[in-house]
Amino acid sequence: MFFGLLLIGLPFGIPGQAELRPAYAMACVFFWSLYRPASLPAPLVAFTGILLDLLGMSPLGLWAVLLLILQGSTLASRRRLIPQSFFMTWLVFFAFAAALSACAWLLESLLELRMLPAVPAAAQALAALGLYPALAGLFIRAHRGPAAAELA
Repeated sequence: MFFGLLLIGLPFGIPGQAELRPAYAMACVFFWSLYRPASLPAPLVAFTGILLDLLGMSPLGLWAVLLLILQGSTLASRRRLIPQSFFMTWLVFFAFAAALSACAWLLESLLELRMLPAVPAAAQALAALGLYPALAGLFIRAHRGPAAAELA
């Protein structure tokens, strides 16, 4: 998760690269909290959020709190989400990502004392929507492959 954040944080000059960082972090936290919660303790999620804040120049602690909220929401919904289809899980992830993006936009607007443009928050939610299936495919392989402790 950290390597991916650092890689996305490098200045490649890709349009929309800034929106990929939170989308990637949200996808990681959602997937691993859903399918392997013991592998992603809360301090690690908080550290990921702080790293995301530092890379994206967000107010320090903003994404740490938001990712912890995502982790808690995912854990609370886990029992209902596990038996669902991938499409349903993807839609739930998108709802969480859209809500977190909106919260980040609202909190940053409040801190700036003015309404910031909402387009980056919408682009961030849409980036999360598009990025999740590809990341989930990689994570499922890791979940069932060498990273599966029960198969070792």
